[in-house]
Amino acid sequence: MTALEKWAALYAKSPPRKSVFQTSSGIEVKPIYSPAEPDPRIGLPGMHPFTRGVQPTMYRGRFWTMRQYAGFGTAEQTNERFHYLLRSGQTGLSTAFDLPTQMGHDSDSPRARGEVGRVGVAIDSVDDMERLFRGIDLDKVSTSMTINSTAATLLALYQSVGEAHGTAAADLSGTIQNDILKEYMARGTYIYPPAPSMRLITDTFEYCSRVVPKWNPISISGYHIREAGSTAAQEIAFTLGDGIAYVDAAVKRGLDVDSFAGRLSFFFNVHNNFVEEIAKFRAARRMWAKTMKERFKARDARSCMLRFHAQTAGSTLTAQQPDNNVVRVSLQALAAVLGGCQSLHTNSRDEALSLPTEASARIALRTQQIVAYESGVCDFIDPLGGSWALEALTDELEGRAEAYIKKIDEMGGMVEALSNGYPQREIDDAAYAAQKEIEEKKAIVVGVNEFVTEESPIETLRVDPALEEQQVDRLKRFRADRDNAAATRSLADLKRAAQGSENLVPKIVAAVKSKATLGEIANSMREIFGEYGHSAP
Repeated sequence: MTALEKWAALYAKSPPRKSVFQTSSGIEVKPIYSPAEPDPRIGLPGMHPFTRGVQPTMYRGRFWTMRQYAGFGTAEQTNERFHYLLRSGQTGLSTAFDLPTQMGHDSDSPRARGEVGRVGVAIDSVDDMERLFRGIDLDKVSTSMTINSTAATLLALYQSVGEAHGTAAADLSGTIQNDILKEYMARGTYIYPPAPSMRLITDTFEYCSRVVPKWNPISISGYHIREAGSTAAQEIAFTLGDGIAYVDAAVKRGLDVDSFAGRLSFFFNVHNNFVEEIAKFRAARRMWAKTMKERFKARDARSCMLRFHAQTAGSTLTAQQPDNNVVRVSLQALAAVLGGCQSLHTNSRDEALSLPTEASARIALRTQQIVAYESGVCDFIDPLGGSWALEALTDELEGRAEAYIKKIDEMGGMVEALSNGYPQREIDDAAYAAQKEIEEKKAIVVGVNEFVTEESPIETLRVDPALEEQQVDRLKRFRADRDNAAATRSLADLKRAAQGSENLVPKIVAAVKSKATLGEIANSMREIFGEYGHSAP
């Protein structure tokens, strides 16, 4: 059987989303455009090395999951935005948490003052989580949560709310970011030192494989690496380098690679250089497939698939002439789709100024819908595959990224490379070079260093400072109404487990169900693990 015949057999197993695919001129769009003997490095969609996509049908089968990142103020406010976006046609939820939640501090902590609900929703307790998802069937929606240091706790909170409403853990689907290495590299919302942080991540891998099998236990994130200033090649290399470190840690833990690798997901940025971004996604898929098959000896094809969520580039949004951001986001969204994303968030035009208004969030969602339903590109599978320019650029990015990974391996892996400051220096140098080009007008940013005009301010969203006191009062009532003895016992159990080697996630789930708060759970582990840069007491 030829490669094309094998592909055709795979394609036939998935029903198309419509019966006829044709252009607006009535020209039939064929299922695949490929030479009779495909180049094995490029391959065919849904087949190793997945350069052309991870599914044989791609968007002829179904569109990507359309998510809009949402979260601000209280759980009620974010719940209202969730319902608004779902009514507008969003097909998956994506949750932003405030900095105290990300850093493991309850809203009444002195370290949370002034930050509660500011850049995301404040979640302290299972009561908050209940209100966040009120009226939403968790067995019918996929939820992504951008959370890292406290990822296991947010998963436990989500599981607890789902089970309380009759949805078994095995039926929950979604993703926690849970990528701590890129926090040390590019973002900064870490709590614990690397060793216990990696333990929590592998604990989550193991727990999800047994209890929440439809859940993606990590979203290995190049997005923030790119936002910090990396190049496209660095984004690929450092993201896959983190992925290698996580898989290596899980395998050393004793997990079979095929028991968890099929649920790993990735998260990439979509920057402005249209063709390079498409090539970046194709190169990353090919490199990951090779890594999993050759380095980790994965046998299951799903273990070799790089499935990814994409988000348009926040760092390219400008406060000047914010309507220009609609055009930037449209091009970036199209690049993500032509690059084969499985899930997409499109930024809103006003995010260089504030959290997005409802109107701006709707425009961002409509951008995805227009690409899906009006552009015609989704009727083709990898329509740019075979382009001389694209394939050459894919090869070049792969070569540059492989050179970085070789250096990381020579240092002893990503954890060692991070401790030496290697990726941080590379990102800093790239960011400096890019900013210098803008300042010298070697790179033009429309409305910023060229085509500058005076403009009227636009309406922006503001979070009411009084919401912080409301959240703190609610948290105090929650603690007063619970069985404090039960919460104390569960936290003591968690600390004892942290001193040993057993999986911590079941203990975190038990603590959540006994109504321990997120900050109390984080502090219990702080007592044992210490904080990054500080020793445990």
